[in-house]
Amino acid sequence: MQTSAVSNSINTLQTDFLPLQGTDYVEFYVGNAKQAAHFYKTAFGFQSLAYAGPETGVKGKASYAIRQNKLTFVLTTPLTTDNAIADHVYKHGDGVKFLALKVEDATDAWQQTTKRGGRSYMEPLTMQDEHGELVMSGIHTYGDTVHLFIERKNYQGVFMPGFVKWESQYNPTETGLLYVDHCVGNVGWNQMNKWVKFYEDVMGFRNILSFDDKDISTEYSALMSKVMSNGNGYVKFPINEPAEGKKKSQVEEYLDFYNGEGVQHVAIATHNIIETVSELQRRGVEFLKVPGSYYDTVLDRVGQIDENLQPLKELGILIDRDDEGYLLQIFSKPLEDRPTLFFEIIQRKGAKSFGKGNFKALFEALEREQAIRGNL
Repeated sequence: MQTSAVSNSINTLQTDFLPLQGTDYVEFYVGNAKQAAHFYKTAFGFQSLAYAGPETGVKGKASYAIRQNKLTFVLTTPLTTDNAIADHVYKHGDGVKFLALKVEDATDAWQQTTKRGGRSYMEPLTMQDEHGELVMSGIHTYGDTVHLFIERKNYQGVFMPGFVKWESQYNPTETGLLYVDHCVGNVGWNQMNKWVKFYEDVMGFRNILSFDDKDISTEYSALMSKVMSNGNGYVKFPINEPAEGKKKSQVEEYLDFYNGEGVQHVAIATHNIIETVSELQRRGVEFLKVPGSYYDTVLDRVGQIDENLQPLKELGILIDRDDEGYLLQIFSKPLEDRPTLFFEIIQRKGAKSFGKGNFKALFEALEREQAIRGNL
């Protein structure tokens, strides 16, 4: 067994042609970035970081970068109608455009992925200002979503060239959000394995978990999911596709309203989910609720946990366990009027998994919301 483990480790080192240092930022195309930035600051506790727009020499768009610990969002809006950003917002509503990944060498990342079949979005581009240089490149993934590769080692500025420091009088306190744990993509019928192969072949990821329609189903609907992880485990992209059911699944509803494939949710880590979710709820963030009966038997399933069950029940936080520990998680309602993008808040107490034991309760909660919208 030890020899095999060493061999696997060596193979991983040899085949990790795309070493990723984590998520650099998530960029959203939105209808009104100024208002969206205010919302994320108010509701989620982000801090003002940087701004780019006509005043900084950037034409046709405005972007607000906001940060909380190692979590950075960029909110970008078009200033005219005749451009790709406006087209994206018209088609999809507010949604994730770029999942930007931090790399040591953005040129090599682009070369390694494009020669393996990745479709180029942006050839390596070196941007410079008085704070140094930043190199960026990118490839297309599912739908209109793009992976950017960001190389920052020679850049000391506030965010990137074209941006200036955004000073604000209005700075709500943080809520304990730390970094991106994982990002989930929804793809169309029979497309999941195509994109699993893309992540394996083009980006050197491996499939670490798979769930089929027996794992993720209710009386009415089902879906299938595979979790893709890069070599060091810093970046994880679960991919969902619909499965046959009596009624429309949450993935089908997303695909209908997003008008195609895209990022379903961003999972954000916290060290204290009770404090974080209590504060988010106080600020008006709405979360899915499971029936109170879920908590009658949950400890029989997951065993002893450090937290008191009562506040978890009051907040609607779910619990699951794997071989390495347990996790606590909760899912927001959609952040826009279109039932598309939402967020997950997750606290890991050793667990490396994704809450398989909570799928049924979670999806029944999602179905209740779908039924209210008339989309089930």
